[in-house]
Amino acid sequence: MVQIKCNDVSLGYDGKNIVEHLDFEIESGDFLCIVGDNGSGKTTLMKALLGLKKVSSGSIDFADRATGRRLGYLPQQSEERSEFPATVEEVVLSGLVGSLGAKCFFSRSGRKTARENLYRLGISDLAKKPFSKLSGGQRQRALLARALCAVEDMILLDEPVSGLDPAATEDMYELICELNKNHGVTVIMITHDIDAAVRYANKVLYIGKEPSFFTSVDEYVASPVFPARKEA
Repeated sequence: MVQIKCNDVSLGYDGKNIVEHLDFEIESGDFLCIVGDNGSGKTTLMKALLGLKKVSSGSIDFADRATGRRLGYLPQQSEERSEFPATVEEVVLSGLVGSLGAKCFFSRSGRKTARENLYRLGISDLAKKPFSKLSGGQRQRALLARALCAVEDMILLDEPVSGLDPAATEDMYELICELNKNHGVTVIMITHDIDAAVRYANKVLYIGKEPSFFTSVDEYVASPVFPARKEA
């Protein structure tokens, strides 16, 4: 089933487009990596998918409009977020805020969802620990659990391993792959790690100086913009 369809989408700021004529579809269970040059519009596209940025032209259509308004999102790491004064459980629960509506308190089922995602990501034992005391890898696990509380079948990740050491990087990739392959979670990930894109994704959206294109991993590897070919 197609979950997101982008039709001739252009995006920019102050009347000037930085990315134009994007056409792609994301189906349930896809692992899409968005790759390309710095400043090419990858994060701007992510903001548009999240509803934080209007398209200049074209359209972004969601199969489920509610999902379109409330996507699970894991942003890049920041020091400000690492000092957030809350427990791990509270951070994960905050992913449910968008579903509270007029209610002021988390429901019993919401707290159950948070506990399940803490367990799912292997951090149940950290639930009462201050978020600020976690390692980088543990923080990313907690924020991923938070994203899954928002929407359990689709997550958007912006450079999820940025700042992590090699062991934590591999651990995070394996966790994301596990969610995709074994739990059917659709993954949309911005990355500069081309090896990871080729290893884990089934589709690639290239945005850069060359014309943007949407393709399979095999066709991306065979394309002129693939780094190994550009350097040859």
